[in-house]
Parts: sequence; structure tokens; C-alpha cells
Amino acid sequence: MSLIKFNNRNRLFPSWNNESLKSFLSTDDFFNNDFFEEDSLMPAMNIKEHDQDFEIEFAAPGFSKMDFEVTINDNILNVCGEKKQEKESKNDDYTRKEFSYNSFKRSLNLPKSVNIDQDIKATYKNGILKLNLQKKEGKKEVPKKVIEVL
Repeated sequence: MSLIKFNNRNRLFPSWNNESLKSFLSTDDFFNNDFFEEDSLMPAMNIKEHDQDFEIEFAAPGFSKMDFEVTINDNILNVCGEKKQEKESKNDDYTRKEFSYNSFKRSLNLPKSVNIDQDIKATYKNGILKLNLQKKEGKKEVPKKVIEVL
């Protein structure tokens, strides 16, 4: 059983296709082609299926626990991260203001075997957001029995 990625990302320039945008901006070194890759703004994700649960990991370094929102709606798991940072330093002669903004949203269709009524454990440690989703108690698969023909 695998989880299926639900892609609802907004495109930066929906009226242009990706290749024409890259070629248009390739004359300026300011624009990095990796920025326009479809998955470049998404954190890497690992999904592991165990007998009792699913374990999903997101690589999201630089965020804090408060920067995440994890929800389930209509059997779709939504994981959002948003980080805003602003620095300002003033001196007699100048004012310097820097800011950064990082965000992402990943949505996954959950398989029917996930028990969404049970608590979902979410932990964030060393830049990795880890979710544990329990499976429903149900019929366990009976191993295939091979009968030897004599």
C-alpha cells in the first residue's frame, strides 16, 4: 500500500509553460533554474509502511514546531509550514532591513487502512517533521499456504 501525492500547488506563472519561462529568464544570472523546478520548493519526504502504522518524514530544516500546521480533511493529510523572519538594524546614517519567507504545503490522499479517529503523533527534531499514523485494526493477511502435490 502506498500513499498518493495530491498535487495542488499554484504555479508562479500559470499562463507560461515551464520551458518558455526558463528560456526567457536564462539570460539573467539572478534567476536560478532550480527555483523553477516543480519540486524544488517542496521538502523531501519519506513514507514507510509498518505492520501497525505509517511513518511519514519531511525534511524541513530551519523551521520550529510552531511553524507547522498538520490537518486531515476528507481523508487528505495536509502538512503546511510557514516561516517568516524580519531583521532591522538602524544606525545614524542608514537603516538596514532584511526579511525572509519560506512556506510549503504537501497534501496526501490517505489509504483506507489509516485510522484517522486515533491520535496522530507529530514530532519535530533536528529539521525532520515525523508523523505516525496508526492503521485500523482489521483482518490480518493470512500467509499463503503452499500445498505440496505428491
